[in-house]
Amino acid sequence: MNLLSFFDYGITVATVSLLGIGFAVLVSTSPTLVGNFILFIIVGIIGFITFATIDYRQWSRFRWVFYVGSLLLLVSLFFAPSIRGSTRWIDVGIFRIQPSELIKPLVVIILASIISKEKKTTLFSFFKHAVLLLPFLGLIFMQPDLGNVIVYIGTFLIMEIMNGLSLKFVFLGTIGLGAFAPLFWRILKEYQRVRILSFLNPEIDPAGTGYNALQAIIAIGSGQLWGLGLGRGTQSHLLFLPEYHTDFVFASLVEELGFIGGLLVLTFYALFLSRFLVASKNADDSFGRLLALGLFAQLFIQVIINIGMNLGLLPITGITLPLISYGGSSILSTFINIGILTSILALNRRRSPIVIGSRF
Repeated sequence: MNLLSFFDYGITVATVSLLGIGFAVLVSTSPTLVGNFILFIIVGIIGFITFATIDYRQWSRFRWVFYVGSLLLLVSLFFAPSIRGSTRWIDVGIFRIQPSELIKPLVVIILASIISKEKKTTLFSFFKHAVLLLPFLGLIFMQPDLGNVIVYIGTFLIMEIMNGLSLKFVFLGTIGLGAFAPLFWRILKEYQRVRILSFLNPEIDPAGTGYNALQAIIAIGSGQLWGLGLGRGTQSHLLFLPEYHTDFVFASLVEELGFIGGLLVLTFYALFLSRFLVASKNADDSFGRLLALGLFAQLFIQVIINIGMNLGLLPITGITLPLISYGGSSILSTFINIGILTSILALNRRRSPIVIGSRF
């Protein structure tokens, strides 16, 4: 397919704007990483072109190849060295890849392909699909990476609900899981328990477990309306704010660009994510509808969790902010999502140019 034939202004404007903001903040806070960031974008564009120019319906045929390949990639982490107490990354020379980030679009393809085979999700089919997802959840949880486990579970639930799973089952299941809360608490790593307690009251240990949350809140508050200006953020430049170019990049940009900058980011994310909903609504096959919806859910949950933890509204987890956080795996994964979306929008536009061809 010719890329120019299905150029979508909405997704392009949102993507370029978010990347531009991420680039500006990185130049301000971590200029030595700019070269790698540009390399990540180039690799991401290659991934985008690959998935955008192939009919998205073809990917359903490779669901079991993706399934086995993704599991093997996660298993390979058992042979990788531990970094800061976690085994989430594989060193490939000039940078590291994070399999749990990289396989996200592939897992959505797998889920969309399997779930779309059912006309309507029943309780039996729900558990059947959940069993297929469990190996991914177990391997990612063992890294440990609770944040991405939440993303995968949330994406799965949204896709199943939109395929007809009764909300009654979801409600009863939530109550049932609540009964296992003490067991869940016991299997959490010590640092994960501490993060939850610090979230409930960061002042318990402001110099220790509550430090990250408090510094992020201070950074956001100091930005006020217009921000301190690029290069003038004290929390990041004086190293008070940890992971200021990845997990807490939103706090960094609001400190330097202010409330207006943060609002602008949210506006671009609204435009960005709306295109996935448009593609899901207008797709004329169940696989396409669930695929676009799953990609939307995955990115939406990431945005909510990252910004929520920066604002002190959610516990601290290692979740990147799509297209803004520094990280090759996250950027490549997001570009693949955009490529799949572009393919869905293009094929829908060809079948119904008047209704589906509308653009922002």
